[in-house]
Amino acid sequence: MGEAASPSGGLRGGRVPGGRRAPGGGRGDEAPASRWAVPPLLLLAACEGTQSAFAPHGIQAERIATLGWVLFAVCGAVLALVLGLAAIALRGPGRWRAALAGRRTVLLGGIAFPVVALALLLAYGLGVSRALVLPLAPGEAPLRIEVIGRQYWWEVRYPDAGEGAVTANELRLPVGREVELHVSSGDVIHSIWIPALHGKIDMIPGRVNRQRLRADRPGRLRGQCTEFCGTQHALMAFDVVAEEPAAFEAWLARQRAAVPEPATPALARGRQVFGEAGCGACHAVRGTGWNARLAPDLSRVGSRLTLGAGALANDRGAMAGWIAGAQDIKPGNFMPSYARALAGADLVAVAGWLESLR
Repeated sequence: MGEAASPSGGLRGGRVPGGRRAPGGGRGDEAPASRWAVPPLLLLAACEGTQSAFAPHGIQAERIATLGWVLFAVCGAVLALVLGLAAIALRGPGRWRAALAGRRTVLLGGIAFPVVALALLLAYGLGVSRALVLPLAPGEAPLRIEVIGRQYWWEVRYPDAGEGAVTANELRLPVGREVELHVSSGDVIHSIWIPALHGKIDMIPGRVNRQRLRADRPGRLRGQCTEFCGTQHALMAFDVVAEEPAAFEAWLARQRAAVPEPATPALARGRQVFGEAGCGACHAVRGTGWNARLAPDLSRVGSRLTLGAGALANDRGAMAGWIAGAQDIKPGNFMPSYARALAGADLVAVAGWLESLR
């Protein structure tokens, strides 16, 4: 049978009688356009986001970003020079090629130039590293925050605010104030990195490392574990919220306070299910008698931006999904899945109670 005519009067498939492809009617004409679209898409994939060292939110990160751009420019210039010299050596005039092969050119270009260039970059880099520790004003003390890395979540403590100021998988900072992170690990080696605020720092069991940083404007940023620590290393992230000092102090006061009593029978049922399911054996909820530290403190979990150390956005549906299928969402973490242990109504109740803890 012959090919059917298209509504526009042509032939389907873009062919004319005899099997030849009609001009402009085949996929071959679309391919060049598709190929040209690939490079811009690759560039867009590298655009800045909440986890970018080239979108600094503080003076330390700005200096690190400047160092990165300087290294990029110098390395780019050296690459262009080397490629140019290689082109001359392969295709240039004989006189130029002979000059490149001379002893003086080899000594100057192959030894002296790299030594001087690398020495200058080293001196500049050391100067930047010293400048990352900012002097404090007389009488000023940095805000101390303790961050403990655990498989695969983050324990965050604010000891200057009292014993009860504990949260998890979220770091809150007051804008404009110097903060000193005291980082350690509760199990294996981790590494904490907030690209928009500072560089990486290792978290080693039995040792406390320190890092000073400052957020200069409000915003939501992202941090990440950058030392392979096990099966869920890639899903060990945390949110960083830089906010005005008044908002930070209000948030900190809420963290210290005990959670309120359930306001409705449904919330009371959720709290009861939490206890009956044994959740308090691992989690702490201030003011309830559950004070375990094996898993994230849930005292104000409803106010956090994400669940599971950045694995899910925080809402009631995600909360119920995490409780029911933590091992499906984040296999290998220490939270069991409760899909078979809890009835649907109980699952909804406990998720609702946890969401109310704000």
